[in-house]
Amino acid sequence: MKKRLLSLLACVFAVFACAVAQDAVPQVIPALQSWKSKKGKLVLPQQGKIVIDPAASAEVKDAASIFASDLDEMFGFKYDVVEGKPSKNDIYITISDKDKEHGNECYRMTIDKQVKIAAPTVTGAFWGTRTLLQMMHNQPEGLQKGETLDYPEYRDRGFMLDVGRKFFTMDYLEKTVKLMAFYKMNLLQVHLNDNAFVEDFNNDWNLTYSAFRLESESFPGLTALDGSYTKDEFRNFQKMALRYGIMVVPEIDVPAHSLAFTQFNPRLAADKKEYGMDHLDLYKEEVYEFLDTLFAEYVGGEDPVFVGPYVNIGTDEYDLHEGEQFRKFSNYYIDYIAKFGKRPRIWGSLNMMKGETQVDLTKCDVNAWNYGWMGVDTVLKQGGTAINLCDWYLYIVPGVHSYYQDFLDAKWLYETWKPNKMNSGNEWDSDDPNFLGVMFALWNDHAKNGISQQDAYYRTFPAMQVVSERLWRGNNSANVPYSQFEALCKTTPEAPGVNVLARVNGTVEVTAPGEVIKLTGKDSIGTEVDAVGYPYSVEFEIYADKEGQVRSGILFQDDYSKFLTNWGGAGKFAFERDGYINVFHGYSLPAETWVKVRIEGDHESTSLYVNDKLVECLGIVENDVYNKRWDRIDPFWYYQTLVFPLQQVGDKNIGFKGQVRNVKCGQVEK
Repeated sequence: MKKRLLSLLACVFAVFACAVAQDAVPQVIPALQSWKSKKGKLVLPQQGKIVIDPAASAEVKDAASIFASDLDEMFGFKYDVVEGKPSKNDIYITISDKDKEHGNECYRMTIDKQVKIAAPTVTGAFWGTRTLLQMMHNQPEGLQKGETLDYPEYRDRGFMLDVGRKFFTMDYLEKTVKLMAFYKMNLLQVHLNDNAFVEDFNNDWNLTYSAFRLESESFPGLTALDGSYTKDEFRNFQKMALRYGIMVVPEIDVPAHSLAFTQFNPRLAADKKEYGMDHLDLYKEEVYEFLDTLFAEYVGGEDPVFVGPYVNIGTDEYDLHEGEQFRKFSNYYIDYIAKFGKRPRIWGSLNMMKGETQVDLTKCDVNAWNYGWMGVDTVLKQGGTAINLCDWYLYIVPGVHSYYQDFLDAKWLYETWKPNKMNSGNEWDSDDPNFLGVMFALWNDHAKNGISQQDAYYRTFPAMQVVSERLWRGNNSANVPYSQFEALCKTTPEAPGVNVLARVNGTVEVTAPGEVIKLTGKDSIGTEVDAVGYPYSVEFEIYADKEGQVRSGILFQDDYSKFLTNWGGAGKFAFERDGYINVFHGYSLPAETWVKVRIEGDHESTSLYVNDKLVECLGIVENDVYNKRWDRIDPFWYYQTLVFPLQQVGDKNIGFKGQVRNVKCGQVEK
């Protein structure tokens, strides 16, 4: 009995000690690889210095400047970047080869009388600053003293964004880079062209949505009219990403998913119409001439538009009858891109695209996206380098409920998933040097389905957090249960200066209580709140003048959206974002009467309340479309969501005319 009691006490003490030890580890995302605690705390001053080693000044000065700006953005701290030796309470950054055996992204951070960050490369040092920012956010009373040697488990930790079927602004892309950097993800693939499903557009290829998002001087008229990037914009964006440790991989997807090219020049389409108009003809010389010119426009020259070492050329999901010619096509463009000094990347499709021609996978990197089409293990057996982008586990398709995932399963990814796994029973050696790492993807398969940029981000953010955790730290669920990790995710910021989720704390008075804002239809005021995100409630009281109301007058707006009054001259409330207009048809605002309005929104619906009564809920609209190819009815979901804009009340050109008061907002539990 005594032994049992001692044993029980020992177990209790062990659990307590483990909990204490875990609590002593700074909580950041992704988790640290190691941590040695010391007694005491370091309280950094609000005004201080970031000291850089003079011998490393050329390498780390820019990273230190970004870090200084981030300290100001997140905490209001004013830090000067200087060269020299560190003193008490300084933050010191240097380049050191001491830990280079852990890779060029490792860093060592020591917190004692000052903070010291040492790394073999500027990338490692930059990751150290991301960790320090998170530690400062999570330890507002002072940094726990100690030391970490931190490094990633996998080399490539990536995200792929489909901008072909849905346009994302350059501002959005830049914020995505900052988000990725804050969580130490290092690879962003930008899918620059694609097309929607033909069945969603009445089975008519000429009506089906497609887009190519880059300016083209070689082919005027090819670039999408509803959103695109100039060459300079895209070039500068990639250079900006490099400053944040992110390599951008541009993708031009051929020979399938190429409707943007065949709508521009129908002669490029496959003669066999049963393949679909989005298939380039693999036998036509004109196709090769077109693509040679197109690729050369972006990878050629002294200052190429595609800045980094990698270019993805697509090679995905062509008609299975053309396996042999598809392989020849793949070889041609793998070699063609390599002539410009770039490393080609392709989508793994060769298991399905059968033929006698061998594709030398040692000349390229493979996005292994589906085990049936081509698994990572198949690539590795052929001596190729591979990235796991398994569709069933790692594909987000916003607004889709019948296949893939609307949101990734964060709990399962955290507790069960393995980065070296594509499907049940299929794993490979994660230490194989040719296994580069993992990416997750956000596809916009169903174009024109109402999904906004912010809706896409709402799905991306939690995936970014959990995937970054698994690719950097590995499986940490034995030390930190999912519930604790999930709680940390909810309190960790997106990135310095980034709040696309539009999170607010508590109830926020957007305007002073009782203050009446008088709007003439030609004026506006700014507020301290840009927007409020899901799930939220926005309340205001409104009084419309009898005369002078313009059609679709702007009441609230920000950089993403507008909330409108008198839509179509009918007195209706409506909202506009991403080229979509959604209207509350069930209510018309009366003139010369004070009305209390409340808008509630989440990622599936937007509701209008008037005088505390629900008037109308704009939810997900499910439509049926006829799929001619498979002779079946398919669903199509349309979203009417809104992250509510509050940055500006009224508009100087086409605004609401009347009065507004008691504007307040908050996020609500659902």
